[in-house]
Amino acid sequence: MFIIGIAGGSGSGKTTVVKNIIKGLPKNSVSVISQDAYYKDNGHLSDEDKKRINFDHPASIEFELLNKHIDKLITGEPIARPIYSYVTCARSPETVTLHPTKVTIVEGILILTNARLRNKFNVKIFVDADADDRLIRIIRRDLIERGRSIQDVLQHYETFVKPMHLQFIEPTKRYADIIVPQGGANSVAIDILTSRIKMKLGE
Repeated sequence: MFIIGIAGGSGSGKTTVVKNIIKGLPKNSVSVISQDAYYKDNGHLSDEDKKRINFDHPASIEFELLNKHIDKLITGEPIARPIYSYVTCARSPETVTLHPTKVTIVEGILILTNARLRNKFNVKIFVDADADDRLIRIIRRDLIERGRSIQDVLQHYETFVKPMHLQFIEPTKRYADIIVPQGGANSVAIDILTSRIKMKLGE
């Protein structure tokens, strides 16, 4: 199995990069695992406490389970991937069954902070973007997908997203084999990555 790790700051365009890579590949040849599915279940917290969850700290991720699931896929076993909701901050009782594929993409802001997980990646990619571009994307996303007010988004960014990016996420750029500036808008980098994956699929 060929495993690709795609990291980068919140709002950097990681998801767009992944989608554009998959568009250029044969159907069902690649599986994608998002770090976001492995946030710890905080559905029991009050609404006020949920607002104070730091989603940008490595401790918010259940890396033990994520590592276990990657190991199972490597050995040819299917996994029951969790479903997480940012609205309720809880995991769903349902799961998604993922079967091993020749190429697996793991994406998320914090995936390169965990050495055990990082060492499983054959290729490590960091999607880079200017801070103001990332903030604009975060505002749009959180207003539409996470039901937050503009004030909540800005406060969350100032309290958690920006300092955690500087402390944990930006430093992981040094682990990257490839840095993709401009996120999903970088069609040249995406074409190169897609061609590399096609080579692996053809082996």
